[in-house]
Amino acid sequence: MTKVIKLTRGFDIKIEGVPAKKNNSTFTSKTFSIKPIDFHGLAPIPKLLVAEGDEVMAGDQLFFDKQNDNIFYTAPVSGEVIEIRRGEKRAITEIIILADQVVKYRQWGKADVNSISNTEIIDRMLDSGAWHFLKQRPYDVAANPKDEPKAIFISGFDSAPLAPDYNFIMAGKQFDFQNGIKILSKLTKGKIHLSLSSDHKPCDTFDYAKGVEVHWFSGPHPAGNVGIQIHHIDPINKGDTIWYINPQDVANLGKLFTEGIYQPERTVAYAGPELIHTGYIKTLQGANISEIIKNNLKNTHVRYISGNVLTGKKIEANGHLGYYDHLLTVIEEGDQPELFGWLIPAYPRPTKSSAFLAYMNEAPSGFRVNTGMHGEERAYVVTGQYESVLPMDIYPVNLVKAIMARDFDLMEGLGIYEVSEEDFALCEFVCTSKVEVQEIIREGLDYVRSQN
Repeated sequence: MTKVIKLTRGFDIKIEGVPAKKNNSTFTSKTFSIKPIDFHGLAPIPKLLVAEGDEVMAGDQLFFDKQNDNIFYTAPVSGEVIEIRRGEKRAITEIIILADQVVKYRQWGKADVNSISNTEIIDRMLDSGAWHFLKQRPYDVAANPKDEPKAIFISGFDSAPLAPDYNFIMAGKQFDFQNGIKILSKLTKGKIHLSLSSDHKPCDTFDYAKGVEVHWFSGPHPAGNVGIQIHHIDPINKGDTIWYINPQDVANLGKLFTEGIYQPERTVAYAGPELIHTGYIKTLQGANISEIIKNNLKNTHVRYISGNVLTGKKIEANGHLGYYDHLLTVIEEGDQPELFGWLIPAYPRPTKSSAFLAYMNEAPSGFRVNTGMHGEERAYVVTGQYESVLPMDIYPVNLVKAIMARDFDLMEGLGIYEVSEEDFALCEFVCTSKVEVQEIIREGLDYVRSQN
């Protein structure tokens, strides 16, 4: 092991219900979905290519963005399109597919990953829907195929609360992962960076990866965030573009070329204090969660979160996982009032403040948390809390205020190009003023993007 980048700022939120590494079984959901709202920058009403009742194969095109008509969004499974859900102003929120018992795949043919050209790679990724495996900084949106990134980043660990263990998930996927690396190497003249945690021995897939520059990180969350890793390895300046991709999708990308099929496989962790059993399942993107939670709840008054408790989205008991989510979290709804809850520490809870005694009596397995905010938005005061949990050399409060004031030049000077809302999730957690920091950061990113 070479140099370790040690981060001292951050905070690990310890929650009961860590996913057990024993139930890594194949899971077949009856329905799968794809949600346009998972893709920042996509027009709210994309151009549909299917209608309810249509039969599709895995990899068939479902819709495309009217602003980028060469980037297609495709079906994760074969089956019948049974519902196209719409929200406000008829925006499309979800396309649901009733899956076949045996998935049928659209075929692209096998390719030699050593000799295939850059143009062929991009064309197949756009046509198959695999292009969305790639996201870009700045703006944290889908990568633009017209760009050439200065580097591509892969974070081999996740430090968020109850996060899945990628050393467990990626074990045994060395062949597909290495082929995915070869494909990525043809999309950039720069380096491919693989970031790993120095606290754990990496799985063979990461340990023997070739064609990547490995970096080691230690420290609390958000050490696993790719934005934090970019900041410490190869910071983004104005005009730079960096792409990043999840390790599971690197393997899926390899399979797209070696087997000629689009198979967005996901090993998903299900975790949280309100589940009787936790674990991992192998499925495909957009799986329905109802079978996962069936007969597996300690309490029915719960919230289902696609993703982690800091950045995930609320879904229903019969909802589907988001496109980029590899975790289902189940915690208790915190909608019950607390008598003098602001004064008396009623129960142990995670907190960054040592002045509040509720952080004491932490169980070895973590805290049994709920969704309670313990307060509402109030005057925005400078406390220094953000700086204690954000391991980046920027002024977070100043940046948030610059966004609120829509001061474009100040936003640029304070590092808007380097950040994403997930990097500020802990700032929102510790914020005394209960400000929706992540929402403000997203507004700032969208504003800067619209002005460039």
